[in-house]
Amino acid sequence: MRALAVLALVVVLAAGNALAGTTMNAPDSQATSTPPALSKEVDEKAWSFSASVSTYIVPNDQEYVQPTLTADRGWLHLETRYDYENLETGSAWVGYNFSGGEKLGWEFTPMLGGVFGNTTGIAPGYKFSLTYWKFELSSEGEFVFDVGTSEGSFFYSWSELSISPVDWFRFGLVGQRTRAYQTDVDIQRGLLVGFSYRKIDFTTYVFNLDRDKPTWVFSVGVSF
Repeated sequence: MRALAVLALVVVLAAGNALAGTTMNAPDSQATSTPPALSKEVDEKAWSFSASVSTYIVPNDQEYVQPTLTADRGWLHLETRYDYENLETGSAWVGYNFSGGEKLGWEFTPMLGGVFGNTTGIAPGYKFSLTYWKFELSSEGEFVFDVGTSEGSFFYSWSELSISPVDWFRFGLVGQRTRAYQTDVDIQRGLLVGFSYRKIDFTTYVFNLDRDKPTWVFSVGVSF
């Protein structure tokens, strides 16, 4: 789809240049300017994708890998996850993207998902972020209504507050609430350190530092 959008833009620009060549008396601004509406339309029709894989090292429990894939086009947000709500459990999501702000930028995506596997249910959820200067606050959450048993219904969340002294490095705080693995801590808190190289992000999280054996999460993500 991106290739078709770019091809359409090239065709329109070529036609505009040809028309300008046949109207010698037209002002230069009309012959060389690109309509802003056309550029905006192309951006809205372009797809963007991301993929991430997180490895969980949980003390006295099963280690596992949690992949996530996303696709966005304009207002449309699509997402799939595995081993997020529970082990051997997948989920598929559709959402609507909202964004705005300049100095204080914000993004908000309400979503609705279906969960299937060891946990089966319906889940309304959200993604949210605020950025100001070098600071970023982000959060994602969902409430799973388990269709098998009401005891399986649960609110999941993951939140980060980080600062980026330079474009390729960030550090900060992280918190999560999950049932993917067993823990006696309702809301787990920890620290994060992340590095970026081009379109690849590497982030290390450590939870429950006050315990003898903390939980480690190693994540790598790519956007394209």
